[in-house]
Amino acid sequence: MARLSGMNLDPDDVRLMPIRLRRELLASGYDDAAILRAVRSGQFARARRGAYVNAAPFAALDERSQHAVRARAAAKQAKTEVVISHTSAIALYPEAVPTWGLDLRNLHLTRRDGKSGRKEAGVQQHRGRLVEGDVVRIGDVDVTSPVRALLEVTTMARVEVGLVLASCLLHRKLVTMEQVVQRYAGAMDHWPQTLTTDLVLRLADGRIESVGEGRVFHLCFAQALPMPCPQYEVSDDSGSVVARLDFAWPEYGVWVEFDGRIKYQELLREGESVTDVVLREKRRQEMIEELTGWRCIRLTWADLASPERVAARIRAAFARAAA
Repeated sequence: MARLSGMNLDPDDVRLMPIRLRRELLASGYDDAAILRAVRSGQFARARRGAYVNAAPFAALDERSQHAVRARAAAKQAKTEVVISHTSAIALYPEAVPTWGLDLRNLHLTRRDGKSGRKEAGVQQHRGRLVEGDVVRIGDVDVTSPVRALLEVTTMARVEVGLVLASCLLHRKLVTMEQVVQRYAGAMDHWPQTLTTDLVLRLADGRIESVGEGRVFHLCFAQALPMPCPQYEVSDDSGSVVARLDFAWPEYGVWVEFDGRIKYQELLREGESVTDVVLREKRRQEMIEELTGWRCIRLTWADLASPERVAARIRAAFARAAA
């Protein structure tokens, strides 16, 4: 099975921790009483029923990583050949691919035998025709490829979630829009919720660099605002590019900067404090305003909880700029 460039995990990635099934432990000399003692003593933890991992490292994992381990366990326990798919595939992708907005409560596997899937014990088995290029190898398991997994997710997640994921995969160059459209057109008939897929493919933009930016872009669509230009470049009088704006409406003279939780930490230079970064960003904003004459709207995660209010702010800025 092929390994896609940019998809390989470090062999020491915690999501690839060893998993021992009950039958393997029995074959190695354990009995059920010994397994139970190991669980109670904190040596083992149940990744899921009948699948065990070392307790301490598993307990330290976040929701995404625990889901990935449990998905590997479910694939190992399956009585037929399966591929980890849908949201479970995303959980095994490199950390740069977000799981924001995805429902990680249930595990998702796609059967290779073409038979109807079933749902039991927190595992949804899907029936789906896998074609060449649909499967990649990550660690010790087969996983649906980024193109396939993206399309799978759009059939079960909200448009906003699909847009965030699609834009990230495009930005990371793990998929191209041509690949996604061709796969969608080629063999995705009879899939549910494809209206969401259509919207996601229409809206996704590889210039969007983060979850927060993806949510702002979706907010503009959902609130019937004019769609902004992502990563708009601002040049000085000599023609040199001096800044890139998260989003801009040049025709309205307004731009948006999204201040995520980690933005200022990412902008830290050696020896700087967060205050230094904030002051530098203020000077940057003043420079952009002097060059363009445009108005800036800064948004945070908290703002995204009130999309109507954000839309009203943006429309008010349009009106002020026009005046």
